[in-house]
Amino acid sequence: MSRLAYLGVLAGCLLAALWLEPILRVNVFRRWRRLLLTLVPVVVVFVAWDIAAIAAGHWTFDPDQTTGVLLPGRLPLDELLFFVIVPICAVLGFEAVRAVRTPPGRQRLPGDRWSAGDEASPAASPAASPAEAAAEAAAPAGGDGTSPPGDDGASADQRRAVR
Repeated sequence: MSRLAYLGVLAGCLLAALWLEPILRVNVFRRWRRLLLTLVPVVVVFVAWDIAAIAAGHWTFDPDQTTGVLLPGRLPLDELLFFVIVPICAVLGFEAVRAVRTPPGRQRLPGDRWSAGDEASPAASPAASPAEAAAEAAAPAGGDGTSPPGDDGASADQRRAVR
């Protein structure tokens, strides 16, 4: 069983994050091109880094804790899977936070907290009701346009909807 220890940890990470996709509808796997654009640079850079560290003798892996399957450069398959699974879990977590922080029925906008640059422009978003526009205009803001310390940025209606 110890030969599967690394894979076991990776499976645990994946199981802990995968539920976010269907329950919160974060659509990470549905937008597979975007996910690949996120994964490829991470995998390429860190695989190259690991292979260089292994070749220099700075980095080793306990063969009793890994599957024993070695890829070119003596990189364990388990390590390659780490560089794929952990970023997927991170993206799932990030998108889950964005999904929870966006009010229901409203598209994410570029100025929203936790924005990632893929939000619709304000002109393309559906028009807010007059009550929503008034509430947004009346919201307290710090000198730099952010909410004051201790304010989570949610309106009373949003807080009630979460309960």
